Amino acid sequence: MDLRQLNAVVAVADHGSFSAAADALHTVQSNVSTHVARLERELGAPLIDRSNGCRLTEEGQAVVERARRVAAELEALVADVAALRHEVRGSVRLGVIGTTARWLVARLLSAMNDRHPNVHLTIVEATSTSLEPRLSAGELDLGVVNLPAPGDDLLCTPLFEEDLVLVVNGDHPWAQRTEIDIRETDGMHLLLPATGTALRTEIDKAADAAGVTWISKAELDGVRLIASLTFEGHGPAVLPATAVPEWLRGDWRVLLVNGLGRRTVGLALRRKGRPAAPTRALVQVLDEVIAAGTAELPGLHPPSS
Repeated sequence: MDLRQLNAVVAVADHGSFSAAADALHTVQSNVSTHVARLERELGAPLIDRSNGCRLTEEGQAVVERARRVAAELEALVADVAALRHEVRGSVRLGVIGTTARWLVARLLSAMNDRHPNVHLTIVEATSTSLEPRLSAGELDLGVVNLPAPGDDLLCTPLFEEDLVLVVNGDHPWAQRTEIDIRETDGMHLLLPATGTALRTEIDKAADAAGVTWISKAELDGVRLIASLTFEGHGPAVLPATAVPEWLRGDWRVLLVNGLGRRTVGLALRRKGRPAAPTRALVQVLDEVIAAGTAELPGLHPPSS
């Protein structure tokens, strides 16, 4: 077994065919086929079902998952040795939820370029439910996600808390108000986060505590999607404060809701494995950028615990 064999299997998994894998690896298809076949013989199991569109077998999925971790550890090895020579260089794959990415990423890129210009960032914007399995599988090095994150394979640390607000259309009876009590919202029809997501759990907890019932107009996995639909007039919604950027204009209003509470956003990393030097450097800069953000942006607060 060698790295070329592992890289070949991963490339086929990523690109869907032997020819596309060869193009990605800058080699010929016969080399990819040979590497995969040798690895299959050594392991005594088929890794790719060639009769079904080059799909991974169950054994192939296990190999690809481990191979990605091997590649990440090799990158970390090189980065750690460079860091010991006082040179932080390498790559970091960061996942960020959409509403937080809107204000955080620009600040983070600027700070990292000043502090660690030799660190290359790959940033993926997605929902928490999409980012968490990618973190667990080793496809991402760390993620900024809604807390609590499910499962025991991720180590999560709170980064900040964020006010939850109610956004209504400009013609809504409450449009001239700036604040309401949560009990006034009983029976309200809302665009809601998908059941089981961290934000929906937080919202339901506040509603239950106040003894109110909200009726779902639709359930959507993605705060930015909910926000976009609300701003376009498809219905009111409970949103994190940063989902309503100050520069955005439209015929809608933002109301503070007494009794609604806050959501918690945190940093998630895999429990197994030691983060590489570039990842550790990014975490330090991330903490500094978020500390500045909580002091400057309305609706953001340091974590309470």
